[in-house]
Amino acid sequence: MACYRSLPAQFLSSEALSSSVSSSSSSSRPLLILQSHRTTPDWRKRCVRKCKAMVQQAVQGPSAAYAREMERLSAKESLLLTFKDSGGFEGLVGGKTTDLQRIDVNERIVSLERLNPSPRPTTSAYLEGKWNFNWFGSGSPGLSAARFLFQRVPPEVGNLLKLDLAIKDGYAYITATAKLLNSIESSIKVSTKLTVEGPARMKEEYIEGIIEVPKFDEESVPSELRGAFNALLVQPITNAVSASGGLKLPLGGTFQRLIIITYLDDEILIVRDAGGVAEVLTRLDPGPSPVVEPVLEYES
Repeated sequence: MACYRSLPAQFLSSEALSSSVSSSSSSSRPLLILQSHRTTPDWRKRCVRKCKAMVQQAVQGPSAAYAREMERLSAKESLLLTFKDSGGFEGLVGGKTTDLQRIDVNERIVSLERLNPSPRPTTSAYLEGKWNFNWFGSGSPGLSAARFLFQRVPPEVGNLLKLDLAIKDGYAYITATAKLLNSIESSIKVSTKLTVEGPARMKEEYIEGIIEVPKFDEESVPSELRGAFNALLVQPITNAVSASGGLKLPLGGTFQRLIIITYLDDEILIVRDAGGVAEVLTRLDPGPSPVVEPVLEYES
């Protein structure tokens, strides 16, 4: 109390006197001296509210960030488990995913999107790398190419095995891998150009597609399936030209789409097209170390 006796009486408020008494019983607590020539009740209330807000922010800030991160990790785990429960990639491609499972997956996607940790995903270092499609819509370029190839073929002859994506230096390379007769693998590759148009928006332009023609022994094909299998290999493809190991199909100027990246971290990428259909991909290769994202200008 000696420190207060040396001050003029008008500089001491009731809050200061109260804090001095409490500080004498606990030396670890900071001593607050509220000074004012006019210690009106309104001024004291505003000061107390401001002090409480500052203390609350200092104490709860790290805890709130930790809680948000735990919520994000939980949402990721929930989404991946829902993929598995809905039949995974095979169930989605084979048309076995039910409407209830689809709405369940989309609910988990929305829950994760609101926790997006990347404010500028189109220029993030996490975007480049190898990804695997876990969920996609009818507008996915790789899926469209696979459906074009297998639309006249029964599932006993060929089916889509996996759909991968590689992003490097502003280009995307989609590979649809199919299995023929449960033993012969073939692939369809589609390359696209990615143009950054904003912090989350990109334009994807198709460049070309390459259809790999598998080599096989005709005797290994069951006689009852040879007709459908041969139809798969010889069906006409407009504008296709022979290339090493397959057929090359020029796609420049034929198709493009706008996409928005709604979620990106070192493990999961979520993209939506102009119709709002979500595509969810999981990383195949190790992600890069966190870096400071550059500030770039975008094309309008």
